[in-house]
Amino acid sequence: MTSNNTASNSATSTRPTPPLGGFQEVDGRRIFVHRAGSGDGPAVVFLPGASAVGLDYFGIQQQVAQFATAVVYDRAGTGYSDEAPLPRTGAAVATELHELLHAQGIAGPYVLVAHSLGGAYAHRFAQLYQQEVAGLVWLDAFHRDWDDFLPAEASLAAGEEIAPTEEQLRQALPFMRGFVAEMLADYPEHVRESLVEYHVSDRWIHAGIAERASMTALAGELRTGPGIPDVPLIALTPLAVDPAQQALMSEETLRQVHEGKTRLYEALANGVSHGEHRILSDTNHSQLCFERADAVVQAIHDVVDWATRS
Repeated sequence: MTSNNTASNSATSTRPTPPLGGFQEVDGRRIFVHRAGSGDGPAVVFLPGASAVGLDYFGIQQQVAQFATAVVYDRAGTGYSDEAPLPRTGAAVATELHELLHAQGIAGPYVLVAHSLGGAYAHRFAQLYQQEVAGLVWLDAFHRDWDDFLPAEASLAAGEEIAPTEEQLRQALPFMRGFVAEMLADYPEHVRESLVEYHVSDRWIHAGIAERASMTALAGELRTGPGIPDVPLIALTPLAVDPAQQALMSEETLRQVHEGKTRLYEALANGVSHGEHRILSDTNHSQLCFERADAVVQAIHDVVDWATRS
């Protein structure tokens, strides 16, 4: 499907040219956005995790576009969007997304699909613009109460401490090139090649390091506002072992992490009138949106359906 973007598709020499989609100026910066599909229900908006970009979710977006307007984008300072000092507050990211959607003429309320760190920005968006959130899909996403459910060895602060360094990431670039190429094997060649090059770039390294350093601060920011709104919500929790976690944690800590995540997201789903927690034992955090795209699309479809009927 083609993008309905009305903004210019030109790119400056400092940013790679996106393989599709376009740009929307927001607060003096060009923000990459790609939209596809249509539907009578709420638009679906993807909020990427740290080190991820909007087009990483292209395969899921194309399936969701069969029944809804589906939007992927890159936060300022990441992906194909213009530079911005990182890390940023949740409010800055949420306000940017809100202005982007309105500038593109994409009316709310929205179903927000948050993956990993994207959960912090989805929650902040819901705090600031509660009436513009129709539903939530939580893809093993950030939660402000993480430390209340997880062992100290896996706390947000501990995660920041053990996050990979620039040197470690550079050493992993050959692996990343192969991993991304394999995960995106079904994507159109021009999209896949562009994404592979991004995921071995200096920007990918620096943006990921900066955003992962903000988790404790984001949790504190979110605790100053209300909890998740009472809207339809599905949380997907992958419980296969992530190789990165396995290299850093003992088997006992990993067991506690899985048990803690299960209790956390069960509580999240039980905290709304129409919530559901779905556990996936055959994929991990990093590969959820590729290996189990079917489960992700089904969750989005169900939340859009619930939100439309309610």
